[in-house]
Amino acid sequence: MAARGGSVVSYLLVMVMLSSLGREEHRVAADSRAVNPCCYYPCQNSGVCVRFGTDRYQCDCTQTGYYGDNCTVPEFETWICLMLKPSPSLAHYLLTHFQWFWDILNDTFLRDTFMRLVLTVRSNLIPSPPTYNTQYGYLCWESYYNVSYYTRLLPPVPGDCPLPMGTKGKLTLPDPKVLAERFFKRKKFRPDPRGTNLMFAFMAQHFTHQFFKTKHEVKAGFTKAFGHGVDASHIYGDTLERQHQLRLHIDGKLKYQLLGGEVYPPTVSETSVYMKYPEDLPSEQKLAIGHELFGLLPGLSLYATLWLREHNRVCDILRAEHPTWDDEQLFQTSRLIIIGEIIKIIIEEYVQHLSGYFLNLKFDPTLLFKERFQYSNRIALEFGQLYHWHPLMPDSFNIGHEEVSYSQFVYNTSLLTHFGVETLVDSFSRQVAGQIGGGKNCPEALLKVAEMTIRESRQARIQPFNEYRKKFNLKPYTSFSEFTDDSDMAKGLEDLYGDIDALEFFPGVLLEKSRPNAIFGESMVEMGAPFSLKGLLGNPLCSPGYWKPSTFGGETGFQIVKSSTLQKLVCQNSRWCPYVHFRVPSKEQQANSKKSLNEL
Repeated sequence: MAARGGSVVSYLLVMVMLSSLGREEHRVAADSRAVNPCCYYPCQNSGVCVRFGTDRYQCDCTQTGYYGDNCTVPEFETWICLMLKPSPSLAHYLLTHFQWFWDILNDTFLRDTFMRLVLTVRSNLIPSPPTYNTQYGYLCWESYYNVSYYTRLLPPVPGDCPLPMGTKGKLTLPDPKVLAERFFKRKKFRPDPRGTNLMFAFMAQHFTHQFFKTKHEVKAGFTKAFGHGVDASHIYGDTLERQHQLRLHIDGKLKYQLLGGEVYPPTVSETSVYMKYPEDLPSEQKLAIGHELFGLLPGLSLYATLWLREHNRVCDILRAEHPTWDDEQLFQTSRLIIIGEIIKIIIEEYVQHLSGYFLNLKFDPTLLFKERFQYSNRIALEFGQLYHWHPLMPDSFNIGHEEVSYSQFVYNTSLLTHFGVETLVDSFSRQVAGQIGGGKNCPEALLKVAEMTIRESRQARIQPFNEYRKKFNLKPYTSFSEFTDDSDMAKGLEDLYGDIDALEFFPGVLLEKSRPNAIFGESMVEMGAPFSLKGLLGNPLCSPGYWKPSTFGGETGFQIVKSSTLQKLVCQNSRWCPYVHFRVPSKEQQANSKKSLNEL
């Protein structure tokens, strides 16, 4: 009892000190009468800054678990939670070490308990319904209702702040071209130390571009996508007209062409589907795919081919079980199965690989059925910003026994039809991708994308990187030397920005030092995972009303979803089963597989 009483006394003393600190922060901010006090970002722990008059503000701490002038004083329950809850860095350490413990736990009922905890802790960081968008820095009906906007986690930097990032930093932000050339541009290819491969890299592009479709010409955080989540529009098209152009209208199937007895996407001339190809590209190489840009890289055309074959394979299975179903029902039910397969592969293999966790992630929507969870999702502007993973791309591509340069790779769909699905999968699974975090690893050909992203972030007035660190319960950096291990980069960024609190969000997540033996830094994981898991589990397919056998045409279709893997996707839709994984094989696996490949 004495120990408990002492703990409460300590709590009360700390609260008094924090409350005094909060009042002092409020007074200092209010003294700067010429400056919008909200430009100081005074409200902590998700408190909302509301300006009154010209020199006053209030922090709305409602439902944050904190109180005080600046929402800095934790309520008693919050304080207890903070005492017991491990920091994000400690939680990551525990989940990525002690493999013997996790090997035991993965075979017990505790796996479900930990998986439920991972899902709820991550997803609860993303507000649902959405809050802000680029146009409005306060809650309004337009922010919620107008789905043509990306949503956003934090409101924009107030437009009347004295400096671009609020009240810290320099009067002008660095030239995006200078930032890209000095800190993003690859000097020498740096492979991911965990062996992430190109099969993963192309999955990242193929998967995310069904919901990342920024309307660049508007320059205000608008999206061209009709959906805000996993809807497989990159396979079926994002409009009803495009969908019907891609459909065969027989047995629920998609159109296709046969080359050497193998199924590939049809040509543009066979479908009238709009695709972005160079005008001088031969017509037989202009493949018609759900996304108009997916003819750009053979890796994207590869995944388009695999999902086309899988959709038509599922249609055959459903037709055998439901001979009375018409084309429309076969198509629509097959699409639901494909969406379910995508979510399962992404959670159990893609996210699993990214996390580095020894806890085996599990796609089981029933884990959340008794939790407070909203089955809806909006894609956030910040999520799109942090997902620019162009350092994954190598300088050239090893396909079969040939090395293909970047210029020979782009818009060359003949690589897919010439080498075939099996060889491309095997080759991409064996070639290591680049490390994303740490900077100085972006191919020169893609630097313009980094420059464009920086400009778009400024048009959207995205808050500083450290403000997002706070939002995701991460300790803000106190210096550039703490932010990066590269002393030249630290000095260069300090010269350009002047203050670590003025560092922009996009450079922050991409240039941050990588975690030991990891593909990127702490912020990318801790910020990206909540967006990702909320979007995946917020899909209506994961809701109690949808997650049942009848949704998928019966138990057979349900089992296709629940048993789907990347290997099944490839091997059930190819002539032979190549090495397929999101990580390059070990040296021993490489040697054994090369022998088998040469024999074939």
